[in-house]
Amino acid sequence: MKSTLASATTAAILAIALSQSVYAKTLDIYFIDVEGGQSTLLVTPGGETLLIDTGFAADGKSPFKPGDPAKARDANRILAAARDAGVKQIDYLLITHFHDDHDGGVTELSQLMPIRTFIDHGNMTPEAQRDDTRSVNAFNAYKAVRDKGHHLEPKPGERLPLQGIEATVVSAAAATIAKPLAGAGKSNPACGPSGLPAADPYENPRSTGIVVQFGKFRFLDLGDLSGPPLFALACPQDLIGSVDAYLVAHHGGADSAEPATFAAFEPRIAVMNNGVKKGGAPQTYELLHKIEALQDVWQLHRSESAGKENFAADRIANLDESTAHWLKLSASEDGSFVMLNGRTGEATRYPAR
Repeated sequence: MKSTLASATTAAILAIALSQSVYAKTLDIYFIDVEGGQSTLLVTPGGETLLIDTGFAADGKSPFKPGDPAKARDANRILAAARDAGVKQIDYLLITHFHDDHDGGVTELSQLMPIRTFIDHGNMTPEAQRDDTRSVNAFNAYKAVRDKGHHLEPKPGERLPLQGIEATVVSAAAATIAKPLAGAGKSNPACGPSGLPAADPYENPRSTGIVVQFGKFRFLDLGDLSGPPLFALACPQDLIGSVDAYLVAHHGGADSAEPATFAAFEPRIAVMNNGVKKGGAPQTYELLHKIEALQDVWQLHRSESAGKENFAADRIANLDESTAHWLKLSASEDGSFVMLNGRTGEATRYPAR
């Protein structure tokens, strides 16, 4: 009896260890609901963390001034995702650009968990500092925290110092990579004479964008990149190559509805980090519905402005602002991946190409 019990216990322990080992071999990406800002947490197979942006400060309402971290909406949503992932610190924080829906949550988050290394494109332009007081205030609060840690300013073409994955910077400070990444370089017949103009002329076109590769799996996050730099990654030749998952630039705003970029990136799935009333422009939804090669489009929120163009409810994490569910992607080295809808608890599997 004791022998049988011991064998059963050993088998159970081995099964748990095996499941944890298998889980640890995935690249996990949490698309966190920060109500139309951005916050995306990547946990590498080795357990390192890369957080891309931090959403808003305070309760996400104007004047967006950092306050009590225990009451900070977005910082605590990031903390909840980190706890779900079993991590206790942010090894690398990448701030794509200096708008308060991207760098606003840093002050409060830094009081909830350690942030080791800060990555960004340096400073705001003089024009933005003159004309955008709200962003200046958020940047100054962010910089005060950044100055206490390690700081990196990678240029396009450089890799972030993460182990087990390749994270390549493809845009920063309005510059882009000059040469195609491996596997890219095709002429893009979908290109027109020019791309869509950027809705914001200052910071969005300066966004730091990255391609993350784990084995055969590839993920593209360009922040709010728009205007000429976004167009340059796709035209006249594709500099990125095909990706498995694309976080649609600028929250799916109208200036991201550029057909040439989707023709170049050829994503299997697109993810929209929109809010109920922010991002998710009708023009972008109309374009996405026309792309036959897209297997799925996932939304953090149902978009009020998109109306009937919203995708199916089972592909939406939050149907209104009363919940804060995330979308979680778990990628394997062979290129297969799973997308979990935090609201429904249902997982969708995508086999390797």
